[in-house]
Amino acid sequence: QVQLVESGGGLVQAGGSLRLSCAASGRAFSSYAMGWFRQGPGKERDFVAGISWSGGTTFYADSVKGRFNISRDNAKNTVYLQMNSLKPEDTAVYYCAAEKSRYGLGSRQSADFGSWGQGTQVTVSS
Repeated sequence: QVQLVESGGGLVQAGGSLRLSCAASGRAFSSYAMGWFRQGPGKERDFVAGISWSGGTTFYADSVKGRFNISRDNAKNTVYLQMNSLKPEDTAVYYCAAEKSRYGLGSRQSADFGSWGQGTQVTVSS
């Protein structure tokens, strides 16, 4: 099992930027595809961005495409989410997650992920 700890959340004005980090420990981080999900107030947890185990494939929810960028540094056991041009509707708790199976290309389905962080709050004011 891999342990995940998110950081970097906070309060930002609309149009601003934040970079979230997710530090992993435990099983071989570099072998697993990773994802970012978010859960807004009164909403279900939704997919935000995903990255393959190698980092060669990335994909995004339509709502964040062109504004967010996911990346990973396998040497540092860390995955990042750079968030630009933030909007009030981006307000949510953001979670990183590691897939259950090794060497995946990534997934948009939360059921494919076996390890989750505790979440970090992002609040965007208008």
